[in-house]
Amino acid sequence: MRELKSIEEKILDRTLYLIGKDGSCNISIRAIAKEADVNVSAINYYFRTKEEMLKQAKELYIVNTQSITDILKEEYEDEEKLIVACNEILEYIIRYPGITVLLKDAKEKEDEISKKILKASDEMSTGINDLLAKVLKEDLNQYKLMVFWSAINYPIENQGINQFNTTIIEDREDRVSYIKYLLSILKGK
Repeated sequence: MRELKSIEEKILDRTLYLIGKDGSCNISIRAIAKEADVNVSAINYYFRTKEEMLKQAKELYIVNTQSITDILKEEYEDEEKLIVACNEILEYIIRYPGITVLLKDAKEKEDEISKKILKASDEMSTGINDLLAKVLKEDLNQYKLMVFWSAINYPIENQGINQFNTTIIEDREDRVSYIKYLLSILKGK
């Protein structure tokens, strides 16, 4: 996942965060400025318009999604690649809760950035699904796919609803253990 350092990147980071937190892409400039701890004029200076800022925030989502897909091409064992990629997904969802808002928004629109979001997400999902099938050494049925993706997305997107031990989500080693446990369940061990 790309690390953000400049004021411009901080604004984009907080925009993605608020999209997830509020469950909508319709976030006010004032709310973003407050969350990013900058004044409204800084947002206008870097992005000129709210639409341009949202476009760049969506492009950041695409870059981060593609970085997860790139993990699948690295020279690790298949199971290790899957664990590393899933951990990155979990970290991304922790940082930007509710990123499914971006996907839902992209599905409702026909613009170029929405098409890119859907393409990047589909490439990542397909790559992970293919790798999961290799790791499990079987053709995946819809039930196993649903269990797998639910186990990746649910604990973070629904944090606070159920009483999970939050260290499983917050600590990298615990997340990796959680992913390994999930794979062992799916393998039937």
